[in-house]
Amino acid sequence: MNDVYHTYYRSPLGILKICATTQYITEITFIDDETNLEPASEITPLLAAAVEQLIEYFNGERRFFDIAVHQNGTVFQSRVWNELIGIQFGKTISYMDLAKKLGDPKAIRAAASTNGKNQLCIVVPCHRVIGTDRGLVGYAGGLWRKKWLLSHENKIANGVQTLF
Repeated sequence: MNDVYHTYYRSPLGILKICATTQYITEITFIDDETNLEPASEITPLLAAAVEQLIEYFNGERRFFDIAVHQNGTVFQSRVWNELIGIQFGKTISYMDLAKKLGDPKAIRAAASTNGKNQLCIVVPCHRVIGTDRGLVGYAGGLWRKKWLLSHENKIANGVQTLF
């Protein structure tokens, strides 16, 4: 039996709920309604490491994460999430680019749908996928957060204030 532990981190973009087993981080999601938050569980070393790495990311000190993560999904979904991890900090790709990297340009809708099902925001950087027209589209955490994350990374990577 795998117990699931959880904690919260108040990021510059709002509260993040972080869930983990003893082996993997299984969820990092934005919480918009703080009224019914469950109390945090025991803080395991993995949860503590995840919070620390998120703090470093938001402070501009971390460009990639090296915590163990896992989310349940199909073989195709796992391939999409692995491709997302490969998008460099401060860079973006289009949904079409993502589908092509998966070997099937016709899979653009399936890739976009899987992108939206990502439960490991920031660490599995689904925010780095944008529209073919280079516009901001689709982000479960809200487009304002996607814009903030991309601008934050662009500033750290390139010294540029605004991307969008």
